[in-house]
Amino acid sequence: MADKYKEQAVIIRQEEISYGIYSMWVRTDQITKLAKPGQFLSVYCHEGSRLLPRPISICEIDRADRAVRIVYRVVGKGTEELSQMRTGRSLDIVGPLGNGFPIKEKKAFLIGGGIGIPPLLELAKELNCERQIILGYRDSLFLKEEFKKYGTVYVATEDGSYGTEGNVLDAIKQNGLDAEIIYACGPMPMLRAVKAYAREKQMECWVSLEERMACGIGACLGCVCRSKERDSHTNVNNKRICKEGPVFRAEEVDF
Repeated sequence: MADKYKEQAVIIRQEEISYGIYSMWVRTDQITKLAKPGQFLSVYCHEGSRLLPRPISICEIDRADRAVRIVYRVVGKGTEELSQMRTGRSLDIVGPLGNGFPIKEKKAFLIGGGIGIPPLLELAKELNCERQIILGYRDSLFLKEEFKKYGTVYVATEDGSYGTEGNVLDAIKQNGLDAEIIYACGPMPMLRAVKAYAREKQMECWVSLEERMACGIGACLGCVCRSKERDSHTNVNNKRICKEGPVFRAEEVDF
């Protein structure tokens, strides 16, 4: 069986869950069977001038209803077009793509920042361990209530309007939290800080890297990052985020 499919998915429902942030459920025949937390979809626009797909992380998987959920921020014309699509509309998607998070039975930190928060929701559902969920926001607190079903949620906001004033590590320190493993997704400054924290605490740490992508399948080398080991595909110290990632063991990659 192939590990990815191109399908014409049908939109089940879509809604704006925060300013400029949309949640879309789509029904698929094959992708849902294979999808794992941390993987992503390549979503194609209908407008012919936008040939490249938009890579969007999988937020939730409903295998019984053959559906996957994506949560995305409108940042350009492609995602703006997606946000205007309504129930019943079809769109082409390819997936599931990339490598997801490993499922381990260790006391876990799930650390998300901004639009890096959605990929952690399915992970929170599938982990069978104590889950401490630390979410960092700049403004609106999307998905917070949904995470509460799967673990204890701690929030950090830059202005202190909710939860801890500061970043996700400030929330960990302020609440005296500890864990055995870290799963993290978010902006690069956050991931650098989390990686340094994990090294200091000698904790296993897995990070999902965000990057602009073109092909989404590892052919174009448009989304490489520096790696400790030499890549067999390029014969240099690079990893393709869309192919070997987006999830990496933190010490495997330099960022």
